[in-house]
Amino acid sequence: MVTKTDSNQNDAEPEEIIDLETDSNQNEAEPEEIIDLENEEEPIEEEEEVKELTPLEQLQEEVRLKDEALLKQKDTFLREKAELENFKKRLAKEKEDFVQFANERLLKELVQIEDNMERAMSAPNATLESLKEGIEMIQKQFATFLKNQKVEPIEALEKPFDPNLHEVLNQQESDEHEENTVIQEYSKGYTLNGRILRSAKVVISKKPSKEEDAEDS
Repeated sequence: MVTKTDSNQNDAEPEEIIDLETDSNQNEAEPEEIIDLENEEEPIEEEEEVKELTPLEQLQEEVRLKDEALLKQKDTFLREKAELENFKKRLAKEKEDFVQFANERLLKELVQIEDNMERAMSAPNATLESLKEGIEMIQKQFATFLKNQKVEPIEALEKPFDPNLHEVLNQQESDEHEENTVIQEYSKGYTLNGRILRSAKVVISKKPSKEEDAEDS
């Protein structure tokens, strides 16, 4: 009976070997699943590839890009144009203000001279001498004002006639002066920063006539 039992146990061993082989077959099937996963990823990579454009589509894309660039340039142009218009308006306003108020400082100084003139004229019990002194002081104040404004008088008396500086109102015969010498000044001339502001109005000399010379002889 013992011998039979051992033989039965020995006969059962091949069944266990068959089960192991089945397990090994299951393990060998796993790489097939990996291969399937790799095969499934390949279509995804193909979908990510950039689609080539046809010549017509390329042309349309170029036109679209150029239209966008043109719109940007147009927007920049409109902004710069608006800024230029605003600058012109601001410049015109500043120019208008300058014309209206350019002489503001100048007039303030003139008003002070006018104040002194009124005080001199309205002074009580003013004598001729005191009035003269007041006018002399105002005249000095006005001369200082002109100097501060770069206004200088033109020296004319006893100077040779200069058409750039002098305006001749008359001629007088003179033995004491050379011909075309300024012998009288009706009104002063002035320069502003070296430029003629007003010519001096003068009388110049001329040689005596020959008839007078003959009478004297």
